[in-house]
Amino acid sequence: MALWLVRGGSEGEHEEKFLSENRVYVTWDGLNVDLSKLEWDGLLKKLQEIYDDAGKGRITNWASQLYPFAHEMKKGDWVVMPRKGKSVIAIAEIEGEYQHNPKGEDPYFHYRPVKWIKTDIPKSNFDQDVLYSFGAFMTICRLQRNDAEARVRAMAANGWKATSIGPVVHDKSTATDVSTEQSLDIEQIARDSISKRIIARFKGHAMERLIEAVLNAQGYVTYRSPEGADKGIDILAAQGPLGFGRPRICVQVKSGGIVDHPTFSQLLGTMQSVQAEQGLLVSWDGFKPTVDKEVAKEFFRVRLWSQDTLIEELLAVYDKLDPKIRAELPLKRVWTLVPDTESEPA
Repeated sequence: MALWLVRGGSEGEHEEKFLSENRVYVTWDGLNVDLSKLEWDGLLKKLQEIYDDAGKGRITNWASQLYPFAHEMKKGDWVVMPRKGKSVIAIAEIEGEYQHNPKGEDPYFHYRPVKWIKTDIPKSNFDQDVLYSFGAFMTICRLQRNDAEARVRAMAANGWKATSIGPVVHDKSTATDVSTEQSLDIEQIARDSISKRIIARFKGHAMERLIEAVLNAQGYVTYRSPEGADKGIDILAAQGPLGFGRPRICVQVKSGGIVDHPTFSQLLGTMQSVQAEQGLLVSWDGFKPTVDKEVAKEFFRVRLWSQDTLIEELLAVYDKLDPKIRAELPLKRVWTLVPDTESEPA
């Protein structure tokens, strides 16, 4: 059995389709050809015909992702799909053979049927080196680095918590091993490292201290409830002298566990009780779909910060953070080249 990475689009735009239809798709635009009928050389030739403005290196890169999807994935293999912007991982088991649907909506011509095993595993549950294995720039590739397959299966048997396993011997016979994790998403790897440091230093009530520091750096005057029963009020924030300005924000912070709808409803009630016009709900492990559905309805009143959003907000004001916070979370800006081989055609 193998473990595969399949992404639901560079912005996660295909993820809901993958989840709702119990399928993982190839998402290359305009690729309406039966991949199962093409061997390696034929696939290279066909891709060059369809994408005639792409260079040889890019064509080879794409072929190294498409060929395994059609020829090497097997029933019983597992698929990892990092959720874009949600700080969670979805994992599925492949249930059938490659399918080509020539009448499908572009780009959904190719798919594998899957059964989703778990769709909201917090990234923080995974060891850092396993997260590195999920950090390939590729849209589709086999994951073998750091014994990722065996360790993910061991996690499944351990309630999706990291666990130690013995050494694993890999099958190195695949013809397309060259595609596997050669180009890593350095930015995502850095974000994952920052995440690990944050949850190690600011877990529990300390997370409220970090959120307060970010709000202070954004120009808000804050009140943070003492540790203990807070009646749904973790932080109150407002702008202006002494915090008497607007907007008035009521903040709830959850450093562990995926937030459900009752917690969202509690925030709305607390906002009313403290006369806050807006609310901020921070959840390190993300939100249940029932909460995500409320985003549009409560757009003018409530914001949701997941792990990724929190890190974005923190990085935006890092230089303005309290020196004590920066000492606990020492970061520096690093410039690096963007790989010139895209994972799939735009």
